[in-house]
Amino acid sequence: MKLNLKSIALLPFAAALALSCAQTQSDKPVYLDENQPLEARVEDALSRMTIEEKVKILHAQSKFSSAGVPRLGIPELWTTDGPHGIRPEVLWDEWRQAGWTNDSCVAFPALTALAATWNEDMSALYGKSIGEEARFREKDVLLGPGVNIYRTPLNGRNFEYMGEDPYLASKMVVPYIQEVQKNGVAVCVKHYALNNQETLRHQYDAVVDDRTLYEIYLPAFKAAVHEGGAWSIMGSYNLYKGQHVCHNQYLLNDILKKDWGFDGAVISDWGGCHDTDQAITNGLDLEFGTWTDGLTMGATNGYDSYHLADAYLERLRDGRASEEVLNDKARRVLRLIFRTAMRTDKPFGSLCSPEHYDAARQIADEGIVLLKNEASVLPLDATKPGRILVVGENALKMMTVGGGSSSLKVQKEIIPLDGIRAAAGELQVDFERGYVGDVSGAYNGVVTGQDLSESRSAEKLIADACAKAKDADAVIFIGGLNKASFQDCEDSDRFGLELPYNQDAVIEALAQVNPNLAVVIISGNAVAMPWVDKVGAIVEAWYCGSQAGTALADVLFGKVNPSGKLPMTFPVRLEDNGAHALNAYDRKATSVEYKEGIFVGYRWAQKKDVKPLFAFGHGLSYTTFSYSDASVSKASIPANGTLSVSVDVTNTGNREGKEVVQLYIGDDEASVERPVMELKGFRKIALKPGETQKVSFTIEPDMLKFYDVNAADWALEKGTFTAYVGAASDDIRTKVSFEVK
Repeated sequence: MKLNLKSIALLPFAAALALSCAQTQSDKPVYLDENQPLEARVEDALSRMTIEEKVKILHAQSKFSSAGVPRLGIPELWTTDGPHGIRPEVLWDEWRQAGWTNDSCVAFPALTALAATWNEDMSALYGKSIGEEARFREKDVLLGPGVNIYRTPLNGRNFEYMGEDPYLASKMVVPYIQEVQKNGVAVCVKHYALNNQETLRHQYDAVVDDRTLYEIYLPAFKAAVHEGGAWSIMGSYNLYKGQHVCHNQYLLNDILKKDWGFDGAVISDWGGCHDTDQAITNGLDLEFGTWTDGLTMGATNGYDSYHLADAYLERLRDGRASEEVLNDKARRVLRLIFRTAMRTDKPFGSLCSPEHYDAARQIADEGIVLLKNEASVLPLDATKPGRILVVGENALKMMTVGGGSSSLKVQKEIIPLDGIRAAAGELQVDFERGYVGDVSGAYNGVVTGQDLSESRSAEKLIADACAKAKDADAVIFIGGLNKASFQDCEDSDRFGLELPYNQDAVIEALAQVNPNLAVVIISGNAVAMPWVDKVGAIVEAWYCGSQAGTALADVLFGKVNPSGKLPMTFPVRLEDNGAHALNAYDRKATSVEYKEGIFVGYRWAQKKDVKPLFAFGHGLSYTTFSYSDASVSKASIPANGTLSVSVDVTNTGNREGKEVVQLYIGDDEASVERPVMELKGFRKIALKPGETQKVSFTIEPDMLKFYDVNAADWALEKGTFTAYVGAASDDIRTKVSFEVK
């Protein structure tokens, strides 16, 4: 049996509670009385703390915990990495695994897959489930979710985020936050802000104009604060206006705390704090470190060497730092503790429950995207005898281990090949490797146990796969990226858009010998597809966690009608992306100018009239949907009112399915350059064959504004606007105009 360190830390808290029970109600300290208002409790506790105790709660005491105030019975805080599952326990001072036997988890789909559901109910289910796992493991702060915008498809950490559009990310992050925090577990929304690449992530200064900042890169964080009610925010590694963002006057003090009224705690990314004076004055509340001195590798028990530790105490004692600023920081951390670790009414949570596996499968089912399906290659028919060939390393490689801090130790992970075999029914399933990619299977002490060694040459692997493919009724190639360095992985970016490991050659060869070829891409990023016209079907399957194989089989065999839509644009070439078209991504640059401005993703493609490989919002179904003419409730929108846009959507196919109805709005007469159109609404609906449903969207004046840099405020101009309604950003079915007077 493993001793839970947190239970030891709670002993002073339990003692304090026992003491309080012996007191009369009138003598009971306010901070211990959960019936008292939160702010009264915080202020009471703050008034009882020494300067040393206030500083002590502002920095880590171990890899993933920070101190409480034992004298007052205020417990420590325990954090855990997310955002896709609860990270296994590590040793107090080291990244090595602690060797627990009860710290496995359910891996939920990566956040790109969640965003691809375009379904806020799935976000709520995700938050509820992962929040219950965090609560059961006695975690107080879940380090996630991530909402940084998909600026370039090379970013190694894109798989942890929610795509390229600020509106979609804003809508999808809020239910996740709300449901996690119902468990008494705080989210720590990350990485605030402008963390759009991993290359030189500790060094690059993001040079961004104010309009781009406010319209593209901040909305999801603002929604997390204003609508989600996030209790903590994580600062990012990069710089903005010459200051590291973990202690940044503009982003933390001016925008987050002053303009948005954020009352929670700002937590540094691990090792993201670089300057004591800036850490004190520029908005950081709680400092964590990569190693135990926060900066270098190898020191042990160096927590008092942190910037918000002894160095801060020295400045307080000699008058260089004010106690007013200290109190604000301590107040915020106490607020976080009282909302989480100090609560006695939290639910128990649950770990690796059947409900959580069901949730992971349901989210994955709705997130998998059918990109192409000509000649009805899919779905496969498991009721008829025949033979299918599965080709590709990603059919058998576990994807929950690796990729950086989101790496997990899962109780189980169903790989695609096993999922397909379990669902194949009358079909015989053969397998060929096809290519060799990353044969490693370990990260930070977690080992998959898979033997992926291979002695055949690349030519022999292709030849063996093609020999079997010739006689197969259908071929399923499962490839894409993985969690190795320079792919979908923290701390490194990809080198290019192309598939690694000679996969293009394998796909081309298979296409020549069997026309019934479906390509499954497992990734968190767009990839180039030079063979796109030579294959019958293409599926984007993301990283879907513990139920990856089961969910993929659900879609391939038609148990689930695919309904996922892309949350980012898949360009044909890297140069079709705005950042790369303007040479605004440089692997060696420490100053990165966002030259494309607000024209990110589909906004750039439409501005330049560039046809994407697959557009933002694209996703097919095994049925078809028709849209009738859109209508508006009023010819013009009142200054302080709303109008609605409605459209009838009909399932014109022969099977039940779900469609994501998307609303985009364009400003036809703007005084500044604006995108052709921007996402302003979406609704996922389920329709039976022949069924019609009216879908309505409410339009408010704030949805039509742009950020006016001269006024430093949002502006709405009169004129004509067009509402575009369709199935994707490049598949608009109907449109209607209205006026702003």
